[in-house]
Amino acid sequence: MCLGSAQLLPVSATLAWVLAVLLVAAVLTAVLFHLSPDDTNSRAWQILSAGLRGAVQLAVVSAVIGWVVRSVIALPVFVLVMYGVAVRTAGRRITADRTWWWAALPIGGAAGPVLLLLVGTGLLPVQGIAVIPVAGILIGGALTATVLAGRQGLAELRSRHGEVEAAMALGMLDRDARLEIARPAASEALVPGLDQTRTVGLVTLPGAFVGMLLGGADPVAAGAVQLFVLVALLAVQAVAVSLTLELLARGLITGSDQARSNGAGAKPDTSAPRKWVPRPLRSRRVREAARSHSSP
Repeated sequence: MCLGSAQLLPVSATLAWVLAVLLVAAVLTAVLFHLSPDDTNSRAWQILSAGLRGAVQLAVVSAVIGWVVRSVIALPVFVLVMYGVAVRTAGRRITADRTWWWAALPIGGAAGPVLLLLVGTGLLPVQGIAVIPVAGILIGGALTATVLAGRQGLAELRSRHGEVEAAMALGMLDRDARLEIARPAASEALVPGLDQTRTVGLVTLPGAFVGMLLGGADPVAAGAVQLFVLVALLAVQAVAVSLTLELLARGLITGSDQARSNGAGAKPDTSAPRKWVPRPLRSRRVREAARSHSSP
């Protein structure tokens, strides 16, 4: 059966009002259950603005995508715009200070090499219709992993600041102390990608698979492409999390409060020599020092 002209959802007035109802439901749920991190309704407004912004952006992209995929000049420009928006979005989600631009490293360092590998091996033809969706998937995956790793890692460094200081008091290097504390929380950013890959075909049918089926592709070919996308995302997200964690450990990405204190954003104290501590001893020594530091 050919599905070349099939549509997943009809574009009609019914689709428009259903989308509006779903968006309003999301906003009201955020308000009624106080899902904002503070006493305001900021999260509800963010949901509303995200929905409206997404509609506008997709309308614009739908209008120009046909020209972009056929233009040799517009194609790299469009990919760079995607990358720039991802960097700013991820950086601003992680921190409000000037270190946000460091998000360019994990996103570019993760998605860029994979994209170049695919093009260099000939698996991905240098055509807009192929490059744009794959680049969008890879950059989007790197964005998500960077945001999750950055936010959770910074939150852990902030809440366990005393343990970082205790580890440094034991003689651990500044980077090693922060890395020891931030690593478990930051690595949780890999969980969504792992779950998506584990449940593909059983719980979820991702967009690439469904899109190819609707376009008339053979189911086996669609499955192979989707597997490639998922494995590529695992590689991209692993690299993005690793680079983000390294930036946090080196104090290159900081929280606004850390930049004004002696936390992760401060200049390291070089007055006393630091020494390397074997990894198996680190966590135990940190916990013991933290307990002795907090006891009366």
